[in-house]
Amino acid sequence: MRGIVSTDLASARSARRSRTALREGAHPSVPQGQGTKVIEPAKGWAPLELEALWRSRELLYFLTWRDVKVRYKQTILGAGWAVLRPVLTMLIFTVVFGHFAKIPSEGVPYAIFSYCALVPWTFFAYAVPQSANSLVGNAHLISKVYFPRLVIPIAATVSGLPDFALAFALLLGMMLVYGIMPTATVLVLPFFVLLGLMAILAVGIWLSALSAQYRDVVHAVPFLVQIWLFATPVAYPISLIHGKLQLVFALNPMTGVVEGFRWALLGTHDLHVAPLVASTAVTMIMLLGGLCYFRRVERRLADVI
Repeated sequence: MRGIVSTDLASARSARRSRTALREGAHPSVPQGQGTKVIEPAKGWAPLELEALWRSRELLYFLTWRDVKVRYKQTILGAGWAVLRPVLTMLIFTVVFGHFAKIPSEGVPYAIFSYCALVPWTFFAYAVPQSANSLVGNAHLISKVYFPRLVIPIAATVSGLPDFALAFALLLGMMLVYGIMPTATVLVLPFFVLLGLMAILAVGIWLSALSAQYRDVVHAVPFLVQIWLFATPVAYPISLIHGKLQLVFALNPMTGVVEGFRWALLGTHDLHVAPLVASTAVTMIMLLGGLCYFRRVERRLADVI
């Protein structure tokens, strides 16, 4: 009888602990000192929570690797497309702008003048549409499991880095062929690579959040990239633009990246400080604003996508 009473008392205490745990938001099967984390949509302007993005770095790696493998699967040229696109564009620019239009190339052959700018621009032209379509293309993941949604547009952007590396390697080979040796300014090149990556992320994050709500953005992005090409000093030097109009062009985030690449690698001119500062400031503002807007839209992505 005493054993039965003791068992009943123990069962009653266990039931009370379970009811108390449920009232306090913990699961009764979780050991003492541990609780469950309830994920709820944020209200208003949510914090960025970059630490959650860091915890999802392994997912970022696998999504990036998936995009890289799928891109050239079942293609004849494979990774050769990473070099063929900027090379063909360089040839067209050389004939049209270098030969017929006689656009000045600041003392270097026009072919390498244009290709040096096309290396970061091709990265931009690939990564921005990929980022803009990334959320819509991964709707099956977003609607099934929780993870920081920001991982998706970042993975779409970073997946373009292997192509950028291949195109940059060809640029170094062309410099050797033309007898152009980098000077000490090449030490600043990593800054412009980072600036270009931040500019691409800024534009891509904005467009990915907008395209999840308004599908018109997906159709407008290719046209936007085409116009953006001629608003960036890729086929022409920024020295052709004078006065206040030069500062207007400097509001383009890619202006500082393209001009910085030419200055760091080719030493074609003195660095234009004012356009570089303006491009960097616009890039930082766009990136911060894009992150905040993305977090605001993120809470209803699973419903609208």
